[in-house]
Amino acid sequence: MCAVTDASKGLVLVVEDERPIADLVRLYLSREGFGVQVEHDGTAGLAAARRLRPVACILDIALPGLDGTEICRRMRADGDWTPVIFLTARDDEVDRILGLELGGDDYVTKPFSPRELVTRVKTLLRRAAGPPEVDRVRTLGPLTLDQGRRTAAVHQQPLTLTATEFDLLAHLLGRPGRVFTREELLAAVWGYASHAGTRTVDVHVAQVRAKLGGAASLIRTVRGVGYTADA
Repeated sequence: MCAVTDASKGLVLVVEDERPIADLVRLYLSREGFGVQVEHDGTAGLAAARRLRPVACILDIALPGLDGTEICRRMRADGDWTPVIFLTARDDEVDRILGLELGGDDYVTKPFSPRELVTRVKTLLRRAAGPPEVDRVRTLGPLTLDQGRRTAAVHQQPLTLTATEFDLLAHLLGRPGRVFTREELLAAVWGYASHAGTRTVDVHVAQVRAKLGGAASLIRTVRGVGYTADA
């Protein structure tokens, strides 16, 4: 376990069993003004997430003890929706998709650029902070989205969304009826180019629809193109 470092931008929890990688990530995050707590196994990582309440978590998928996806699953079961980025050395898309389905916000495949990883963290935190328009409310049918408070509800029943799910829904509702390609959604919501894989968008749309329940039809698939919000 690495001692907590206090910094102005908040604490990031890094759970990575490869110590050189963990040290590199800690170095780059510290340079950007983040405090960093490093844990090297999943059990200690989950305990740190519960104890420290970091602003973001970076979780390796393959960990001794609990793996990264199980840490995320238990955090979400606890009602903890701290932004999560997964690290994976595996080529198998199943691992990445499973992580996203369990409530992860993003993933980075090893080997990776530590600068890119820090950028992903900063992007997630900017999105979680919400836009400057504190009174911006969008509605579509029974769905209400309050961008200032970053809350969503269907028939006045609150929805529990990750930061990425919220931003995906907000982007679609920003222009109802406009069809967005998967590449456009990756660029607008995730903030990076299509090399990340359009399957990421599909998984998040499926998660959003599942949480919308009876209002899932508000998000429509346009075959061969992408998605649109359509009442």
